[in-house]
Formats: sequence, structure tokens, C-alpha cells
Amino acid sequence: MRRDTFQAIADPTRREILNMISAQPLNVNTVAGNFEISRTAVYKHLKILTECGLIKVKQHGRERYCEARLEKLAEVADWLEQYKKFWNSKLDNLEIYLKDIQSEEDNNDRRHQRY
Repeated sequence: MRRDTFQAIADPTRREILNMISAQPLNVNTVAGNFEISRTAVYKHLKILTECGLIKVKQHGRERYCEARLEKLAEVADWLEQYKKFWNSKLDNLEIYLKDIQSEEDNNDRRHQRY
């Protein structure tokens, strides 16, 4: 089954694994030791991350190390960009509206002060 990046980051455990190994590669046992779930469950998360291309597991002697491949997160960033533009536009329009209201209130206050 082909998994995508969005499936990988949908789970908080997988996001935490990515966070842990983003700074430096860690061996599989170290990763598994940081969670209060079974090693089997952690291995399943690692498998999904590997299938999505977000991590690569390399063998070094008897140890297996997980390395982050965060380039794949660009897909998520690109998808989010469209919503960022949408909300920035909405917030800009809100700011203009609020300034207009404030300006009207200031003008009304000045008119009332004259009388």
C-alpha cells in the first residue's frame, strides 16, 4: 500500500519520532525507548515513516539507525501555502474593515466635540 506524507504526520507518535530524529540519527532502540508503547507499535510507526520517505533506516554493524528525510515535508508546506494565502487575505481585509470603523468613530467623535 502506498502511503503519503499526510498519513505519516497525521499521527502524533510519528510526528514525535520525526522531531526526535530531525536533529541527529538515532538507533531504533533509542527511538523505541522514548515511548510508552510496545516496540512492535514503534516499529510499525517507523515502517510507515519509511514507506512515506520521511525516514531512512540504515544498518551500522548490529545497530539500525533512523535518519530523517524531511525534504518530503515540502509537499505539506506547498499544500498549506494555499491556505496561508487565503487566510492572510481574509485577515488583511479584516484589518482594513477595522481601520474604516475606527476612522468613522474618530470622525463622529470630532463632530460631537464641536457642538
